[in-house]
Amino acid sequence: MALDADRVSTVTFDSYSTLVDVEAAEAALADRVADPEPVSRLWRSRSLAYTFVANAVDAYQPFYEMNRDALTYALAAHGVDLPEAERDEILAVYHELEVFDDVRDAIGRLREAGYDCYVLSNGDPAMLASLVDHADIADLVVDTVSADEVETFKPAAELYRHGAARTGTPIDEVVHATAGWFDVLGARHAGMQAAWVDRKGTPWEPFGGDPDATVETLHELADLLGA
Repeated sequence: MALDADRVSTVTFDSYSTLVDVEAAEAALADRVADPEPVSRLWRSRSLAYTFVANAVDAYQPFYEMNRDALTYALAAHGVDLPEAERDEILAVYHELEVFDDVRDAIGRLREAGYDCYVLSNGDPAMLASLVDHADIADLVVDTVSADEVETFKPAAELYRHGAARTGTPIDEVVHATAGWFDVLGARHAGMQAAWVDRKGTPWEPFGGDPDATVETLHELADLLGA
């Protein structure tokens, strides 16, 4: 696949692992869990698994609650018993995750080049408001689009089509930038182009087609779009 920059007028960005680092959540576990890394990894993988299952069995709940359930499971699976108040303190880290260094400057380049920029995320509205504030990009993104608006998670086509409608852009004029392989496939299936933000040099998933572009940073995406 090759990104067709001439078609693009709007850029949507995933949030977690794309704009902010979910692995920073491990630090919130470090004071309470002897070996936080596997707990953090299981927490993240379960939160995503729950969204996939929720789509299939019509069991939607806001992403913050998905995260709460996933954290509860990850702690229990590793034999960690924490009171609810402490679990809530760990969970709250999602309101202040570490922002990747390239985010503000790269989105600023895209805005200066005339692209409308949005966040399109599984996160619920309160989570996305915190993310925009913490990343200091309120002046750069037009708006955030939450899965909560359609009560359907990625990679369901409904969410991407809703996102395109919210931006007022024909869906084939949108490029979605994301670190999530399933998010790439979902966006492309719905009719968007998709740029995979591969910050770690990981292999691409060997099914379902390829991204329209693979970039290591958001600056590389800005380069491809001539910003």
